[in-house]
Parts: sequence; C-alpha cells; structure tokens
Amino acid sequence: MEHEAAGQELVKCVLVGDTAVGKTRLICARACNARMSLRQLLSTHVPTVWAIDQYRMYKEVLERSMANVDGVQVSLRLWDTFGDHEKDRRFAYGRSDVIVLCFSLGSRSSLLHCKTVWFPEIRRFCPDTPVILVGCKNDLRFLCRDSTYLSFCRDRSPFLRPTRECDLVMPEQARALANEFNVPYYETSVFTYHGVNQVFENAIRVALIARRNQRFWMTNLKHVQQPLLQAPYCPPSPMKELSPIEVYSGNFWGDIKSMLVSQYFPDLVFLTGGSELTAHRFVIAAGAPNMVQVLEPDDVLLVRRNSETSTASESTVDETECLLRKNASVEAVGFLNSMFSSSTELDCKSARKARCPIIEFVKTRDCVENLGTIQVVVQLTEKASIETVRTHLHFLYTGELPPTIQSPVDEVREAAELFNIPELLQYLESWARRDTKLTTELKKSYRQFFKAALWAKCVQGYHTDVVFHLDDGKVPAHRAILMARSDVMRAMFSGDFREKRSQSVALPGVRKEAFMCFLEYLYTDSLSPPVPLDIGMPLVELANRLCLPRLINILESMMINDIAQKQSHGVDVTDECIRILELAQLHNAEQLAQWCLITICENYDTVCRKHSKVFKELSPENRQWISQNRWPPVWYVKDFDYYQKALIERYKIDNPDKGRKRNNSGCLCFTGKSKRDEHEEQGSVTS
Repeated sequence: MEHEAAGQELVKCVLVGDTAVGKTRLICARACNARMSLRQLLSTHVPTVWAIDQYRMYKEVLERSMANVDGVQVSLRLWDTFGDHEKDRRFAYGRSDVIVLCFSLGSRSSLLHCKTVWFPEIRRFCPDTPVILVGCKNDLRFLCRDSTYLSFCRDRSPFLRPTRECDLVMPEQARALANEFNVPYYETSVFTYHGVNQVFENAIRVALIARRNQRFWMTNLKHVQQPLLQAPYCPPSPMKELSPIEVYSGNFWGDIKSMLVSQYFPDLVFLTGGSELTAHRFVIAAGAPNMVQVLEPDDVLLVRRNSETSTASESTVDETECLLRKNASVEAVGFLNSMFSSSTELDCKSARKARCPIIEFVKTRDCVENLGTIQVVVQLTEKASIETVRTHLHFLYTGELPPTIQSPVDEVREAAELFNIPELLQYLESWARRDTKLTTELKKSYRQFFKAALWAKCVQGYHTDVVFHLDDGKVPAHRAILMARSDVMRAMFSGDFREKRSQSVALPGVRKEAFMCFLEYLYTDSLSPPVPLDIGMPLVELANRLCLPRLINILESMMINDIAQKQSHGVDVTDECIRILELAQLHNAEQLAQWCLITICENYDTVCRKHSKVFKELSPENRQWISQNRWPPVWYVKDFDYYQKALIERYKIDNPDKGRKRNNSGCLCFTGKSKRDEHEEQGSVTS
C-alpha cells in the first residue's frame, strides 16, 4: 500500500472459490506473467496462497500491478484465499473493492458451491462490494479429448482422474447463475492465457464504477466504461494439432543387396578360378549399360551377325534374346550354331576379346532350379579373381564398395576399366583419396541413375521372367526384385505355390494403371506424382494386400497433399473425403482416414447442407464420432451467437437513438409551410 502514487487509484481484488479451482495460478498468471505447461497443470495439487507481501518484495510484481484502464492509473492488489480455511478469509474481505468468485469449468460442484456457499458468504461480509463470476480452466472443454492430456492422466492414474464431458460446465449454465447474481461473467485459462488480463481489467472497471457511485465528485472516473463483453474462446482447430504424415523409412538398398546375396532367380553366372557368382542381367544392364554387349552369349552374336548379313536389318538385343528364350533347348542352340561357318564364330569371339580381354567366352545353359529359363554363363580369365567380381557386383547393386575389399584395389580398378564401368572408376579414385564428400555425392548420383535405369528395364520388358494378368492387360516383371521388395511375393514365388514354376500370375481385381504404380514403387522406392484418387485408392488396397506399409504411407502423403491443395484453392473436398474415408479405414490407411475425419469435422455445416445423402451412408460409428468432434463445437457456436446479440444490445444502450421529429406545425395559430403543402396535396387528390 505504501507504493501508491498521487492520482493513482488503488484497487483491492480478492479471489475466492473452492480449493483447486485455479485461483492461485490465475493470480500468478496476472501478477508474474506465469505460463503453465500441461505437465505443470496436471501436477498433484498442493493448497497454496498468494502472499500479499509479494508487491513489497519484488519490483517486477509491483510494476505489473500498474494498469491504465479507461485513462485511469490503477494499482491492482490481488488477494488470494484458502478455499477451505473459513476463519482466515474474513480478514481478506476487509476493505475489498471487488470480489472475483472463481469456479472450475471442469467441476459442476464448484459452480453449485458458488450459489450455496460463496455468494452468501460474500454478501455476509461484503454486502456492497461488487462481484464478478469467473470460470477457470476454460481449456478443459477441448483438452478432455486431447490425446496428450489423456496420456498424462493415464500415467498418473489413479491419483489423477481425467475430466469427462459430463463434468464440464457449459457457458449458458454459468451465465444463468451470473444473471441470477446480477454480476458479469468471464472465463479464463492459464494454459492458453485466454481472458487472464481481460478478467482483471473488467474487475478494475467494476471497482471504479462502484467507487464513482460513492464519490460522484471524482472527475477522473467519469470515463470508466461498463464491464466489456468477452468474446468466446474458439478451441484450436484439430487440423493444426494433427501430426505430420509419417512415412516409414524404407530399406530399398538393403532389399537390392539381399537380391544379390539370396540369389533370387539369377540368370547370369560369372565363372573364374573354379568358383562362380550369380547375378541378374537386368540389374547389370541398369548399372553398367556398357557391359550389355560383352555379356551377350556367342550364339546370340552369331544369330545377329547372320541376320545383319542376310536381311540387312537391325534387331535389338531384347528381340534376339526373346527368340532364344522361346527356343530354349540346347539342341536348338546347337542347330543354330551349326548353320554358320567356323570363321564367323571366330570373328565374333575375337571381336569380344578385343572389347573385353578379361572374358574368355559367354555361353548359355538351362537353369536347374527354375525350369524353362536360361542362364548366361560368363567365363573370365585369371586376371579377374572371384573377390574382384564380387566387389564389382556389390557396387553395381548398391552404389558403394563392400566394407572390406578382399582383392587388391589395383585389380578392381583394372577390371573396371576392362568392363568399362566409369562410375566405379570415379568412386575408387575418390575412395582412395579418402574424399568423403565426393564419395557420398558419387554414391547418391549413381543411385539416382540406377533407380531410373532399373525402372526403365522393367518398362521395356528387358529379360523379364513373369507376366501378371490383370483386369485390363498384361504387365511383365522380374521375380528377383519382386521377392526382394515384398514378403508376400517372396512367399508366393519361393513356397509350395504354383506361381513358383508358372510364367504367368493372375491378379483379379487389379487394373494395369494401378499395378504399374505398384511396380514403380518396387523398382524405385518412390512414386511419380500426381496419383489421382481413382488410382490411389485401388493402389492402397493392393499395397495392403501385399503388406507394404511404406507404400501406403507414401500414397497417404500424396493424396492428402493433393486434396489439401484443392482445398486451398476453394474447392469443396468434403465429398471426396466422405467417399474415401471408410475405404482408407478398411485398408489400414489410418493417417489418411484420420485426416479425412478431421476435414469432415471442420466442414460439418457444409456436409449437412450439401452432402447429407452421402454422409448418411457412413457407418453409425463414423457419423457419431464426427458429430461429437465437429469443429467449431456446438457450445462455441451457441456462445458466439449470444456474444453477437449481446454486442448489438450493448451498442444500442451505449448509443441511444437521439433523433427528434421536426415540428413543422408553425408558430401559434399560423400553419407551417409543410403543413400547408400537405393540405394542398390532399385537396388536389380529392378533386
């Protein structure tokens, strides 16, 4: 009190109410600008009281007590009370200027006690002191559904019970009690800081108005307004609280490496030093295009040479290989070879020897494990050890060298030159210089190139070994990469299923366009946007059938971004969300389903007006959840309507109609001009 300055009004504000309704934290929020986290708010309640000597001990608290309300300098002194110490409260009531009666919006009993306990007590000790009713913990109206809040309560159970919806006090209930008391009503939250300053500013106004009524000669209080209306607090949009779409981290390069290690349906064999290594021609062609020609079998070269000389036409490697694969018997190959002279065969071998001296010969053989297919066997010279070939294959499959290189680096480099693999040569050079940055860039560049080339080989049908029969067409693919990238495909092609030995697989209910997107993901670990909904949802269904959660996540992210972009341009997307909601739930696209639910909740009025027929087709559980979680909630809509009406009424009170009717009747017995004109008009009408 000793800090009161000249011309400054001192206002004593006493807070009363049940224990644990939030009185002390409300005072701390105003006096100390204290912000509370959810964990602090949910800590075990310990009865506390705000000591009045804080204004004397702390300069910051004293400075924050100063306020300018409607041009009046005020020093606000907040007095806290114990909710359960009746004998101590009577001293706090003394000489109070305003009483703030607090209750918790999460406790109906605290509101009832305001009527049965607190207001009678206030009128007993302070019959003429103005009162305002304040609902604390306004945040509980939306936190009661918040997952973080509920998890905190579960962790502290049974010592902390979460607030239920049936415990909440709605605005109209509290306002009805305030009207019964004939006092203003406000709501606050120290969690969102809603209404904290507003409550005490209007408490000051109430106190100053009461002081002005008692001291009418005080001119400095004549501009103090009536307590202002409080706009209702709109809960945060659930879309803002929604976490970003989570996409599972992929293991693409681990899968590709497993394709080499596990030897899934290899069609290429390297022989050197009595050992052999298996690989896949489509992978080698994607990673090292220059090796394609030197790895062609001798009989294929003979067929091509004869075709060129006899018909003077060029045929691709794929066409020739297809011809060879259709006539896959050894006798047929021998017959083809016998058609040409030995000189032509020697010319082909010498040409290969000139291009790649490290290769002795390339021939074909029947695959023992996979009947009906052919393997290309490449016999290497002693210059290439088996470890050197293993290092080359590891790089071509993964874009990096193995952790330990068993063969000399010079031998690996020489073989890379002979095989004409420039990417490996550059990588070896940077690796030898220990240039980590350049090595990383080279690996990244090669992997991007490799993915694109791998997908191109699939689109071209390069050495594919299985054909999928779909509803609207056929699509070829490579079993090896299907098995490496999908557990379901691996089980189908390696177990005791007929698809293991069949060259074709039927997939009913799958369209070609969706299946091509599925293959693109398997070959590149990504999808080329955009993916429209009419393709995206069948693809989600296929990904769920084949147990590919990462593909589902990628599709969820792409479809949500596409719908959100439409929404940002003013397009009504609620119809799309309603139609894909239950499909997403059925096929485990949980993030997409949650996003659709929240979008429908945020546009609930639009849904009811425009899409009620489609909305009624949803399951009762979904309709109930949407109705309960609509945004803005029903209580806010009602409270906002009341607020707007109250604003209009307040405006009429503050700005009464001062217009007066002009009296044109003239002076005394003389008729005014307007009156005479009116009589003349009436006479002309009757005549």
